[in-house]
Amino acid sequence: MQEYTQITGMVLKAEPIGEYDRRIVMLTREKGKISAFARGARKQGSRLLAATNPFSFGEFKMYAGRNSYNVMEASISNYFEGLREDFAGAYHGMYFLELTDYYTRENNDEKEMLKLLYQSLRALMHPGLSNRLIRYIFEMKAMVLNGEFPGMPSSGGWDISTEYAVSYIMNSSIEKLYTFTVTDEVLCQLKEIADDYRVRYLDRTFKSLEIVDNL
Repeated sequence: MQEYTQITGMVLKAEPIGEYDRRIVMLTREKGKISAFARGARKQGSRLLAATNPFSFGEFKMYAGRNSYNVMEASISNYFEGLREDFAGAYHGMYFLELTDYYTRENNDEKEMLKLLYQSLRALMHPGLSNRLIRYIFEMKAMVLNGEFPGMPSSGGWDISTEYAVSYIMNSSIEKLYTFTVTDEVLCQLKEIADDYRVRYLDRTFKSLEIVDNL
């Protein structure tokens, strides 16, 4: 008799397997990043058709196979449908998924990264927030959580408001991250800092970021 596990998480990416199946990668509250198969998920009318798309967040009922988990049921609490209707927001969101996939590991405690991803996707759907600002906050906070953010650069003639913003990003709780706006000058300086650290500390390029940079 199969033992089922209830897992809360978000689908980071999905790929077709065979004629009707789907393989997904998820970031979960309980087990960090995991891979799972969803049998028949690409069949029309399947209960798992929408639930195994990227951005889907909710509870997944699974059982552990020899090499991966198998999804049996899903109860999705947020599909982030607003991103599907917003081209720029969708590509920023896809970049967030890709960067999260880069940073997270199986069996690690990734609760904070999951929380950061969830809150950042919610912020992308907020009409009063700039996608660019959300991106720089997300990049910096992801580096902070993974021990790769060295703090404010010592040189650069930074605006005092930029220094305050970086300090706030470093020290704020994730729930309060997206509660401020900045001037265009500060936004440009945040971009300079985030871009410099990303190139310096991340050892790969991101396909979705190439599109975001050209929006």
